[in-house]
Amino acid sequence: MSTNKRYIMSITLVATLGGLLFGYDTAVISGAVGSLQHFFIDPAGLVEWKANFLWGLVTSSALLGCIVGGAVAGLVALKLGRKRGLLVAAVLFALSALGSALPELGFAPLGEGDHTFITHFIVYRFIGGVGVGLASMLSPMYIAEIAPAEQRGNMVSWNQFAIVFGMLVVYFVNWGIARQGNESWLDTIGWRWMFASELIPASIFFLLLFTVPESPRWLVIAGEEAKAQLLLTRLNGEKGKGILAEIKDSLSHVEVGRLFSFGKLVIIIGVLLSLFQQFVGINVVLYYAPEIFKSTGMGTEAALFQTILVGAINMIFTIIAIVSVDKYGRKPLMLIGALVMGVSMLVLGGTFAANQMGVASLIFMMIYTAAFALSWGPVTWVLLSEIFPNRIRGKAMALAVAVQWACNFIVSQTFPMMNNSTWLNDQFNHGFAYWIYGLCSLLAAWFVWKIVPETKGKTLEEMENLWTSEEGSSQDKTEEKAVMA
Repeated sequence: MSTNKRYIMSITLVATLGGLLFGYDTAVISGAVGSLQHFFIDPAGLVEWKANFLWGLVTSSALLGCIVGGAVAGLVALKLGRKRGLLVAAVLFALSALGSALPELGFAPLGEGDHTFITHFIVYRFIGGVGVGLASMLSPMYIAEIAPAEQRGNMVSWNQFAIVFGMLVVYFVNWGIARQGNESWLDTIGWRWMFASELIPASIFFLLLFTVPESPRWLVIAGEEAKAQLLLTRLNGEKGKGILAEIKDSLSHVEVGRLFSFGKLVIIIGVLLSLFQQFVGINVVLYYAPEIFKSTGMGTEAALFQTILVGAINMIFTIIAIVSVDKYGRKPLMLIGALVMGVSMLVLGGTFAANQMGVASLIFMMIYTAAFALSWGPVTWVLLSEIFPNRIRGKAMALAVAVQWACNFIVSQTFPMMNNSTWLNDQFNHGFAYWIYGLCSLLAAWFVWKIVPETKGKTLEEMENLWTSEEGSSQDKTEEKAVMA
């Protein structure tokens, strides 16, 4: 009896809806960001810096929830299980969709809310962010624990595809909604439909989760070995008995080490990979793309359509990265990607500074997106999953993910403050922020070239030996200095 490929694929597709909602929820803001400024910020009559700060907070408030969701995901996975953790995420997605569309719900007649409900909106977006944080860890974890070893890499890669596909879907949805009325309709009612649209995939995800089993690994943790055995046999055939024994053995020999058990360098590399992945500015493009396109002279509908092209390029080059990362290696893709992103952002900023926005601006934004999707988007996750030794992987990954969401928030929060600053625009005409991201991209290229090790073809044990050697060498040097002293 061989592996049940059809059953495995059906479970994987349900789980990847968590990734799709991850992408959908984080990118839905792109179509509404201008309308949110008109609806919530402008009527408040704030001074410039306060208005820009608040606009950034409205746009990026979900990311604060992502930090919380990512931080508690491990505990949720352990206490509730992977499946029930994903059910919680689905409920949070649905609640956020409804509340973000109708922040006045329960406080005023529906559709009559105004800018005074900005706090309610931020809270609902925060709730959705918690769902994203949970899904960002639980979906790939669940897939990895369900999939047979020989299919695991392929199955887990579907989650990354689902994230960028979810972004592309919502770009189409936002564009379609914007076509239903004029600018005034979009600023008062249309943006509500954009957030409400997430109720559909969130509800489908919630219902389909009842058709899939719990992770066999968690069933063993919960003491339900009989259920785990039945599931493993259905998934893997006769090999299921041996897999159950391996799971029990691995759980009985887990040794958790201190975060710096293998020295500081591996932790620094993991943190900086996460930091640079965000500081190169990708989420400015994904969240603010319509506003960027509008600043080149486009109307709202045309700007949203161009955003669809960004999403399509993001998806296509992510697929190319997934199939090529084992062929060309991690470092070449990361190095070339960072260099192309750096040049693209510097040129993009130059077109704004020279007040020559047009086709060249669009081309270099597309090139930048393609370079990120081919390198720092998916390959960062590959490196993070490979460089950390088994004994510290849980703690190190949690730290890296937390840093990633925190940096995402910082970039998303500060972009409107830079891009809408009267003083900066008098000097650089909207080009300043892109030059910052371009310089960060070039610095990221230097970091990869000089510090990041190549992990292609190396087993996890070989990577662990690398850090053991580094720590041993560091200790030898310390002891040598002590003797000389």
